[in-house]
Amino acid sequence: MTFKTLNDLGDPSGQRVLVRVDLNVPMDGTKVTDTTRIERVLPTIRELSEKGAKVILLAHFGRPKGARVSEMSLAPVAPAVSDLLGKPVSFADDCIGEMAKSAISKMQNGDVLLLENTRFHAGEEKNDPDFAKALAENGDVYVNDAFSAAHRAHGSTEGIARLLPSYAGRTMQAELEALSSALGTPVRPVLAVVGGAKVSSKIDLLENLVSKVDMLVIGGGMANTFLAAKGINVGKSLCEHDLADTARKIMAAAEKANCEIVLPVDAVVAKEFKAGAANETVDLTAIPADGMILDVGAASIETVKSKIDGAKTLVWNGPLGAFEIEPFDTATVAAAKHAAENTKSGKLNSVAGGGDTVAALNHASAAESFSYVSTAGGAFLEWLEGKELPGVKALEA
Repeated sequence: MTFKTLNDLGDPSGQRVLVRVDLNVPMDGTKVTDTTRIERVLPTIRELSEKGAKVILLAHFGRPKGARVSEMSLAPVAPAVSDLLGKPVSFADDCIGEMAKSAISKMQNGDVLLLENTRFHAGEEKNDPDFAKALAENGDVYVNDAFSAAHRAHGSTEGIARLLPSYAGRTMQAELEALSSALGTPVRPVLAVVGGAKVSSKIDLLENLVSKVDMLVIGGGMANTFLAAKGINVGKSLCEHDLADTARKIMAAAEKANCEIVLPVDAVVAKEFKAGAANETVDLTAIPADGMILDVGAASIETVKSKIDGAKTLVWNGPLGAFEIEPFDTATVAAAKHAAENTKSGKLNSVAGGGDTVAALNHASAAESFSYVSTAGGAFLEWLEGKELPGVKALEA
């Protein structure tokens, strides 16, 4: 796809630029506990402000369902944005209407203003044309820098983009360029690593990937379902036995598409799910009836590393084992570090995303060495599934 970026905007000095950002950050009372999402949008805010635009931030917070909920106000977030930006960020108590208009009318060139939670209005999630129009009245230009909200056709992500000259912010641009390099026009061979607990939550993803990648490593609890579908006894492991037919269909589709599916060849098993639990590494033919697979074994780790070595592009979503508790983080950490090393040496373009994935890569101290790590969650997954994202579609030039 082609889309306009800030490079195409020209001189924004004096213009009211409505910037959709993701400020749906974790809070403890009125304190922001993780500033990652704020940090991601600072380059766009800073660039527009330094060029003299009147920067007006649109964002949602939580799920107030169209009602004004005090605990979901963005007011406490404005000081956190201000601290990280290094300049004052004003706050308006609504995102449309007189309060918003009044606050915007007082802005000087370069000022930054955060408007109240867009989801305080039912028209936001309904993508109501009148609500989108009310938002658009407050700006001359629209910039979307919230890829993480791009899978929702809402007033502030899709509706407004139809009403104003629209551009991708720097974070949105980086995300779209990274995703295009991973699955749009990738350098082959392409390897996907997909893990996590359940096949049921990633059927669409797996069905799409087998037609797009050359190798697909399946790990985590998901792998157990595929192993069981091949007739392997997985003991008391997490396993969706009712999805055996689905797993077999995915494997058949992969074979037809010439995509190699890589499953574990050995497993780390324990009788209880807790940190430091007594465990052993066994061949897949020797999983105890009362054992649970909590990680893949050394032979499987070496297989995954060899597949990473054979790839030019890597797409990663989900851990290979129960990485939250030691020692069942071993495979995820080893594979993540290996991918990071190959990326640093210029051998691999590595793109990763999804909540558990980001946590797992951070746990392995590997995230910073990946080519791109998306914090988008649902939008990243829907993109992996091959679905059209309304907020991205609306930016097409």
